[in-house]
Amino acid sequence: MTKDKKLIPSLPKGFKDRFGSELELKKKIISKIERIFLNYGYEPLETPAFEFSENIGSFLADDPSNPMSDVFSFTDEKEKLTLRYDLSAPLSRFVAKNFMDLVFPFKRFACGDVFRQDKADVTRFRSFTQFDSDIIGDANEAQVDSEICNLIAESFLDCGLKKEQFTINVSNKKILQGLLSEIKIPKDKQYQVLKTIDKLERLGLEGVEQLLKEGRKDGSGAFIKGCQLSDDQVSQIKNTINLKNISEFKYNMKNKLSIEGINELEELYEVLSYGTNSGQVKPMLSITRGLSYYSSFLVETNLNFKVKNSKGKEVSVGSLASGGRYNSLISRFKGVDYKGSGMSIGIDRVLYVLNQIKQLKVKKEQKVLMCIQDTKYTKNCYEIVSKLRENGIISEIYLDQNKNLKKQLQYADRKNIDIAIIMGEDEFKENKLLIKKLNSDKENDQITVSKQNLINEVKKYI
Repeated sequence: MTKDKKLIPSLPKGFKDRFGSELELKKKIISKIERIFLNYGYEPLETPAFEFSENIGSFLADDPSNPMSDVFSFTDEKEKLTLRYDLSAPLSRFVAKNFMDLVFPFKRFACGDVFRQDKADVTRFRSFTQFDSDIIGDANEAQVDSEICNLIAESFLDCGLKKEQFTINVSNKKILQGLLSEIKIPKDKQYQVLKTIDKLERLGLEGVEQLLKEGRKDGSGAFIKGCQLSDDQVSQIKNTINLKNISEFKYNMKNKLSIEGINELEELYEVLSYGTNSGQVKPMLSITRGLSYYSSFLVETNLNFKVKNSKGKEVSVGSLASGGRYNSLISRFKGVDYKGSGMSIGIDRVLYVLNQIKQLKVKKEQKVLMCIQDTKYTKNCYEIVSKLRENGIISEIYLDQNKNLKKQLQYADRKNIDIAIIMGEDEFKENKLLIKKLNSDKENDQITVSKQNLINEVKKYI
């Protein structure tokens, strides 16, 4: 008989467990962002992690020959299912299904995990949490898109980032689409070119230039075929994405579609000027976004500083919040056609940053441990801890009544529990309890109180 093989307790690359203070910080980030969205009148929505593959679409694909190459899909009982890669595609299905019951413009927010077949690194996961806001329906596009920018700015400011620490970069997809048509790049190749340009921050200008031409080797040594553009076409693209402001866009670009996109960008800035966040928003033509359903307005939020990986090396975390306008995503479904615009905040990337710079503090919840010093008083100890919980005091009872008091206090110390309550024979006879403050510099930071006055005395400590 062979011995059972022991399993290795590991995770696939690109997935991560979270617990303790890191998870507490993540929850606080989500709570703060949710409060901002509620203040703007958004409604919460929850959709399942799985969708029919044909409904969710293949807007992420790098490989046209395998449109589902960048997502997790499988067939179950003849149904092709896909794990959602974002929260906007499921939203479009929800709106198409429930449009008769919704009030438009429909403003919703959603928070959940999304999944991508991607190459993972320290800030790039294959499963990660997104917090989305979207506005669906006929409305003034400049007003809608400016509200998306304002939501990003106020969310990050409320999470503890300072104005000088991040920039909300915006563009309009029509500007580069007009250029690509003008320099004779076929329509069936334009998406590949735009997606390549979108990798500028990660790969640098040289890496993008290689991919626009013949191709390049990635970190693993594999050769990635490029877009096969000519030197002149690449040169014109480089010159355009280096333009810095709307005045330069207007002076250098004459294509009708490009001018349309520039005018829409001007209208966006006009509405932004009515609020307090316009200084955070800068134009950047290299933003094209990897998802193919975006049609015009684009947004991408980046840090103005570097963070470090576990080895102390400075790394770029990429975009913390991104999105744009999608005016045909919902029209894929029979009988409905609504415009939409939205953005996603990458919660795990925000967490990675805030965990390092320590600008958002998580208030430590004060906790109590009910110790059992004598097994014959176990029932009484349970009655006491129930009373503490009824009064909103986070409390636990030690779960091995046979362990001595020293072991129980060691447990409390390792869990950073603040207060121990002890009841031995003397306390029981006198109807009293000993409150011991842990993690204290004082040697005898403890008091004896009556059972009737326990709640009041514990609240003084917490």
